[in-house]
Formats: sequence, structure tokens, C-alpha cells
Amino acid sequence: MSAVSDRLPDFPWDKLEPYKKTAAAHPDGIVDLSVGTPVDPVPELIQKALIGAADSPGYPTVWGTPELRDAITGWVARRLGARDVTHRHVLPVVGSKELVAWLPTQLGLGPGDTVALPRLAYPTYEVGARLARADHIVYDDPTDLDPANLRLLWLNSPSNPTGRVLAKEELTRIVAWARAHGILVFSDECYLELGWEADPVSVLHPDVNGGSYDGIVAVHSLSKRSNLAGYRAAFLAGDPAVLGPLLEIRKHGGMMTSAPTQAAVVAALGDDTHVREQRERYAARRTVLREALLAHGFRIEHSEASLYLWATRDESCWATVAHLADRGILVAPGDFYGAAGETFVRVALTATDERITTAAHRLSN
Repeated sequence: MSAVSDRLPDFPWDKLEPYKKTAAAHPDGIVDLSVGTPVDPVPELIQKALIGAADSPGYPTVWGTPELRDAITGWVARRLGARDVTHRHVLPVVGSKELVAWLPTQLGLGPGDTVALPRLAYPTYEVGARLARADHIVYDDPTDLDPANLRLLWLNSPSNPTGRVLAKEELTRIVAWARAHGILVFSDECYLELGWEADPVSVLHPDVNGGSYDGIVAVHSLSKRSNLAGYRAAFLAGDPAVLGPLLEIRKHGGMMTSAPTQAAVVAALGDDTHVREQRERYAARRTVLREALLAHGFRIEHSEASLYLWATRDESCWATVAHLADRGILVAPGDFYGAAGETFVRVALTATDERITTAAHRLSN
């Protein structure tokens, strides 16, 4: 086991514990804006679907029920503009983090292969490469990379942590470049429903992929859009030549979404009302936090989408974390996401209205 764990960096969130204790000691309690974990209730129609499927004594299938596959194909067509998507183009997964961490291994990557990820990125992209013993490289523009030995290219739009959105033209250019060099593209689009000052586009859109899914797969999650982080519900959509072998591997590994969760996902993907209502909650919280941070002397970059504000006071991110912890507010240091984030903090919108208002009040004093 040590041989595997030795490949991995220290778990970054452990470093935040002393600051969490400081923030928790505030007389009015902590305002935790560090981890983007949903705090609002699971919509009632989804809870009812889960309960209705509670009597599920048999094993679920890795590929999911036909109803689940119908729900996924219908959603990517309706919401993302994807065309001609069949059951062969989709695959449910047990939350997106599990997929990200084990994808390079399941693709058969290893020593001598390279995984590319954004310079500021979700740390699990690198973890996945390390678990597979593959190399990893960061980029500002992936088309500037040497394509030799590059086997997997991670895109992330909207970005975690920065909230940056890749324009349709940029996505089109990158997909064309990757295809020309035989590089598989996985596009993490888990925050696509949360565009504020931009309208995020999927790689599944025909304007981006030219009507072909060859060499591209999109990753989507219901954790944020539907408050289902506790359900572990996500899915892939894209190239059947990639998803078919992944399905077989995941069958052998028993990587199956529970039957009640599958039923809940069907309900969630079939209803747009709860998504709109949750967006409105986050939009209101974003306005309050953004104004408070700016008034407190922060500068906010990107953040045109996603569940975070990428903010800086042009100092060490840990100095900013300490400054806010003294006010009972906990945020994530930017260097969790790469060295380029060393002067930024990531401020999550995932707190109750009362806690968001409390944070704004503390920032004003």
C-alpha cells in the first residue's frame, strides 16, 4: 500500500485545519467557504424518486437502467445541443472524482505516457496521472504542448478554481488540434449549468466537434446543479470507442451506481425547474459575496462561471487565508490548485444565505 500512497502528494486539505480551528473560534461561529459542498436541501422530487427505488435488493448494472440512459441522452441533447446521442454514447459513473482519479489507469496509461492538465486545476487530475504512474504536464494553451507521448488532455470549462470559461472558438480549435495528433480529450464540464457572465459551451456541441464525437468525452455531475454530492451521481458522454472499453473495465471492477441513485438521477435530469431555482440562490449569494470582497480590497479575476470567486489581495494566499480566518471565514488557498495560484484564494458560494450575509458583514467591519 505504501508504494501506491508514496506516488501521491500530501492531501492538501489537511494543511487548512489550523485555520479552520481559528475560524471556528469566532464568537458567532465559522463561515466555511472553503469546500464547494452543497448545503441546500435535495429537491423533493429527487428524494421521492430515491425513496421509491429503496426496495432494490438486486445488483444494479454498471451501464445503468435503460431509463437512466434515456434520461442522460435526452439531457445532453436538450441542454448541451448534442445530436444523435445513443445509449452507446453515455456511461454513468460513481461521482466524477472517482472517474477523474482512476481514468488514466482505466485507459491503460502508464510510464512514458503524459496527461495534460490546466496550470490551475482540480488536484485530482494530477492524482489520476500519479496513480497510473504516468507523467503529467500543465498548460496555459494545450496547443503549445509537444504532442509526443501526450495521451490524455483534460479540459475544464467552467474552471475549478478560477471560474474561467473557454469560448466556443477556443474549444473548437483545441479539439481540432487534439484530433490531429491523436490525443484523447476529456472535458470536465461539471459546472456548466452555473454560468454568470458567460454561457459555457460543451465539447458535445456540434459547433465544437463538427458533428463527430471521435476522441472526445464530456464529464458531468449532479452534485452542484441538483445538490446531489451525497448521492455520488455523475456520467460521461461522448466517443463510444472510449466508453465501450471503460464500461467493460468498470463491470469487472464493480463500479456501479446504486439503483436508488439511478432512479434519483432520472428524476433530476428530467426536471429543469429545481436547477433554475438553485441557480438563483447561488446568483444571489455570489452578488453579496462579490460586493463584500471588492469593498474589502480584494480583486476578483475570471469567476464568470462556477461556484467560486477567484480573489486576491496580491499577497501570499496563506496570509489571506489567515486574515479571513481571524474574521471567522474559511477559504481555500490558491496554491492547492497549482503554483500559479499562490496569491489567490478560492471563495465558495456554498453556504446558507445567513452565513453568506454574516461573511459580508464581517468583511465590512
